[in-house]
Amino acid sequence: MYIVSPIFILPEHQGKGVAQEVFTMVEQIYDDAKSWKSGTILQEKGNCYLYEKIGYKNTGTTKVINDKLTMVFYEKHL
Repeated sequence: MYIVSPIFILPEHQGKGVAQEVFTMVEQIYDDAKSWKSGTILQEKGNCYLYEKIGYKNTGTTKVINDKLTMVFYEKHL
């Protein structure tokens, strides 16, 4: 199992498929991976949408950091 740390795309490049391409490249580089894990901020709906769009499934696990930030965790099995 591999873990993807958060990636950051400059605002002027967001919504152009850059993040999807990064995930594709990472999965190609580490082609021996059978599964991936990652987490993002629940309140960042665009991030959650991205993970689900590229095949990650919400694990149902969350971690409340404070009243404005909750982490949500995803997995992708290949």
